[in-house]
Amino acid sequence: MPKKKTGQRKKAEKQKLRQKGIRSARENLDLAKFPCNSIMECDKCQKKQKNRAFCYFCQSLQRLPTCAHCGKVKCMLKTGDCIIRHAGIYTTGLSMVGAICDFCESWVCHGRRCLTTHACSCPLQDAVCIECERGVWDHGGRIFKCSFCSSFLCEDDQFEHQASCQVLESENFKCQSCNKLGQYSCLKCKICYCEDHIRRKGFKYDKNKPLPCPKCGFETAQTKDLSISTRNHKFGRQKQSVQNSDDDDDDDEDLFYQPGKGDYYFGYSGTNNSESESDEDYDEEDDDGDDDEEDEEDDEQCDKRM
Repeated sequence: MPKKKTGQRKKAEKQKLRQKGIRSARENLDLAKFPCNSIMECDKCQKKQKNRAFCYFCQSLQRLPTCAHCGKVKCMLKTGDCIIRHAGIYTTGLSMVGAICDFCESWVCHGRRCLTTHACSCPLQDAVCIECERGVWDHGGRIFKCSFCSSFLCEDDQFEHQASCQVLESENFKCQSCNKLGQYSCLKCKICYCEDHIRRKGFKYDKNKPLPCPKCGFETAQTKDLSISTRNHKFGRQKQSVQNSDDDDDDDEDLFYQPGKGDYYFGYSGTNNSESESDEDYDEEDDDGDDDEEDEEDDEQCDKRM
């Protein structure tokens, strides 16, 4: 028979489960709520930016730095794990900080727990914008995650990316492996899968969790529950000009297409008018010359008859 658990053993197991739940809750926390990604206003230039050790715009040091892990501004010496002992003294400013994180560019306080665990659990380790490919050190704004594909986005491109994120790479909703209708869609790969090809052989799936993508492992969703669209390709010439149908107008209004910009603009082409006028003048001169030659020939014939 197994040994009976003691009270201390039961208490240790409950604490272990509680700590596991706290860690999982921290992983599911919104990226904008982390202290290392909070809003900071510079003391000198008064510009809002992400929490960082030095101002991104004027490179000035802040008067009250914030810890990137625990978010505190003043060390009260309650935990007792401070590396620098300050018995009976509350520390702020540079007396509270202990290091600068290489990932989020923020101060970390001199607490032992923050110094030893923040670098391994920093949420901005791979924070590179998927649109502009800029990291934390390359711009002053905060970092966000796309609500559809969970990719990192900077503050400048977050709305533009999320507006065009739900677009498939294919031109229809069919499965990539067959011609069946794709019932599941991966918003990270932008691919649809049918009921047969969404499941891999020899892999166990949890009933309470959504099915992962066979390609990238991202959680898929049913296509009918998404406001998703397909990619459309419009083929045409690089340059187009559409002239007006009115021949009575003096100026021809043309519609030109600029390649690479994707928009049309109207303009008045003066070259066509000048060319047409010169052609008309040339034709009139030719007609006058032909008439003179005919008159000379008629005069010669009359002289011969006389």
